[in-house]
Amino acid sequence: MRRRHLHFNSWRTTVTLALRVAVLVPVTLFLSCPLSRSAPVADDRPVKIVVLGDSIAAGFGLLFSPAFPELLEQVLRQKGYAVTIVNAGVSGDTVSDGLRRLDKSVPEGTDALIIELGGNDAERGIDPNVTRAGLASILQRMKERHIQVLLTGMRGFASASENYVRAFAAIYPWLAANYSFVWYPFILNGVEGNPALYQIDAEHPNAEGVNVMVRHMLPQVEELIARVRAARRS
Repeated sequence: MRRRHLHFNSWRTTVTLALRVAVLVPVTLFLSCPLSRSAPVADDRPVKIVVLGDSIAAGFGLLFSPAFPELLEQVLRQKGYAVTIVNAGVSGDTVSDGLRRLDKSVPEGTDALIIELGGNDAERGIDPNVTRAGLASILQRMKERHIQVLLTGMRGFASASENYVRAFAAIYPWLAANYSFVWYPFILNGVEGNPALYQIDAEHPNAEGVNVMVRHMLPQVEELIARVRAARRS
């Protein structure tokens, strides 16, 4: 009887071990298989964007509201984008000023640049050829550094001569035709012509105006981010 009991225990132990192996092997195999997102890939790194601009980027007059670079970052993160946007706006800057501080404002590690310059050039009546040459230099240097660019356009002021307004208006389409960057024709799209979206100076967008700006240009910014990610994969 004892031998039969021992034999039964051995048989039961064998069956138990077999069942455990049957259960554990698939689990072990599953755990040993590499998961598709087991480690970060290059595309997962936050996209670092710098906004090179003037008072519109700097947030002139917006004491208790975010400037457009900060609001743009908030909106993009709410949409699920991993981004960091650096505000390199300096009130009063012309295109030439932006060009002079380009390397300092756009450090190594920058993935993309949004250019918001030209308004002060138009206000001061700077030769459109000078403005165009300065923007072209910025674009060329970004191309050489493999930094993606979103170029935002500006218009001449109605108080200027018709010839000047026409010449200034031709700057940005010319640049867009000669460089394969993302182009947003007018930075104040959706704001221009609506006094309720401007501050008391009738020149700088108020908080709601900034909100309109961001909402209108969002598709172009998303395209900019897509280009950065595509470049990382290539």
